[in-house]
Amino acid sequence: MELHLSGRSVLVSGGASGIGAATVEAFLAEGAAVTVLDRAAGPDDLPVRWVRGDVTDEASVREAVAAAGPLDIAVGCAGISGPMGVPATDITRDDFTRTVEVNLTGQFLLAKHAAPAMAASSAPAIVFVASDSGFVAAPGMVAYCAAKGGVVMLTRALAVDLEAARVRVNCVCPSIVDTPMARADLGAAFDALPVPVHRPADVARSILYLAAPVSAGINGTAQLLDFGGLAKSSFPA
Repeated sequence: MELHLSGRSVLVSGGASGIGAATVEAFLAEGAAVTVLDRAAGPDDLPVRWVRGDVTDEASVREAVAAAGPLDIAVGCAGISGPMGVPATDITRDDFTRTVEVNLTGQFLLAKHAAPAMAASSAPAIVFVASDSGFVAAPGMVAYCAAKGGVVMLTRALAVDLEAARVRVNCVCPSIVDTPMARADLGAAFDALPVPVHRPADVARSILYLAAPVSAGINGTAQLLDFGGLAKSSFPA
């Protein structure tokens, strides 16, 4: 399938590792011009514009959008786990707030500044990385689940709000992905998981499809990538 992404200007937040890095590589392979916003320093061997900054800092987001020039696509990959395996009653206010700021407020700021920069684009699109944790909950993940659930609703609200500007907004919601963050969260248990695990490149392919002009009819959706997990009934049949 021809995605028609060659020459398009793309901004990726959180592009230094994991899903973000795979997304950057995938867009470059399609011939897109890529700008990255990340707190980490960029590699020297990638032909991208690199802006060091925090996605929760509005000035950094504004700088990255300006560096990208007239935009076609913005992809929000920046995210943190926050407190994992911690009961809700033990989570500090600061930890909860920081998790929401990075995972949800950061996505809002990206869309807020990217959308006006897409005015001249023939096919403007925004794609967020959410999670299946926006639909289902696991113990000890209150802050993360709340933030990712917020991204799902933010996607829908922005799709409505930006409809007049012709900017499509969608999100992908993967289950466990083999990333440095996931491995740090789960430790040695990661390699013994009894469930299938995504590769970052798998998620990147879905992001590219939702960002591409070929998906013009898709707007305001949350694409679950969970190997059918949410579809399974708990009925003992």
